[in-house]
Amino acid sequence: MKTLFSISAFLIISAVFSQNTYTKTLKLMGSRFDITVVAETEDEGNNFIEIAVNEISRIEKLISSWDANSQTSEIIRNAGIKPVVVENELFQLIKRCLKISELTNGAFDISYASMDKVWHFDGSMTEMPSQEAIKKSVSKVGYKNIILDEANHSVFLKLENMKIGFGAIGKGYAADKAKALLQQKGVKAGIINASGDLNTWGTQPDGKDWMVAIVNPLNKSKVFSWLPVSNSAVVTSGNYEKYVIFNDVLFSHIIDPRTGYPSTGILSATVFTANAELADALATSIFVMGVETGLDFVNQLKGVECVIVDKDNKLHTSNNINLKLID
Repeated sequence: MKTLFSISAFLIISAVFSQNTYTKTLKLMGSRFDITVVAETEDEGNNFIEIAVNEISRIEKLISSWDANSQTSEIIRNAGIKPVVVENELFQLIKRCLKISELTNGAFDISYASMDKVWHFDGSMTEMPSQEAIKKSVSKVGYKNIILDEANHSVFLKLENMKIGFGAIGKGYAADKAKALLQQKGVKAGIINASGDLNTWGTQPDGKDWMVAIVNPLNKSKVFSWLPVSNSAVVTSGNYEKYVIFNDVLFSHIIDPRTGYPSTGILSATVFTANAELADALATSIFVMGVETGLDFVNQLKGVECVIVDKDNKLHTSNNINLKLID
């Protein structure tokens, strides 16, 4: 274990930008997306990027709780009233979410959207919420109250005013879908970077792997470690600007949906696995679980690795990661 100075996990990309690499940055799903493709010409590259943008926009319309016309909003409107029949794609996504909830013992839970906002991370809080207020804030939260009917492809939220949201998995899912579509269109290599939810395939034009780095958020020119990624996803959970401190404890904006209390003890959790959807969900879950439980959890999962930076800037890794530290 190595002590670090104010190290946080962020993802940056090292690429050889030749004439065959094309990138566009834009705002989608309320977040920054950087879409990179390797193509023969600029027109071809721009066309491929547009295909990815349209796919991400399609997914946003499907899972958005802000769009009154989305199927997700229809599910929420009928909470405690009746089941809602949805498209197979949304049904299967929710089904996978519930499986992850079971796997993480509720550390990941799309019904977190039902939580009352008793914590505020905008500098306005002067004291902790009461225990009663915190307990009440999660009274509508609980993935076991999301009822799926396979035969009818319907979703029912058992409790009145219950909600679901895909903030902890949606960008990863969108990155996966955009990658899969581009591969179907014949794009041999690229990167979908959804605000740090990173999905890669192929190699750079010179044949080298795409590279990601974990860097110091207070000095992003300082690289902690470079890691090659090949046809895999890397996702970091952690925000170093949204927090409150009470009784010398730093409470992150990532809240445990089981208790209503903000997570503590971790500055960042970075997950490496085959797809961004799973990596997205697990990164948030590990943040909630804490260092020891999170590492033990990951070490039991095949094909999943993680890097955790704790509150004291100490680095922890799962069993099969071999980092080359940069002094």
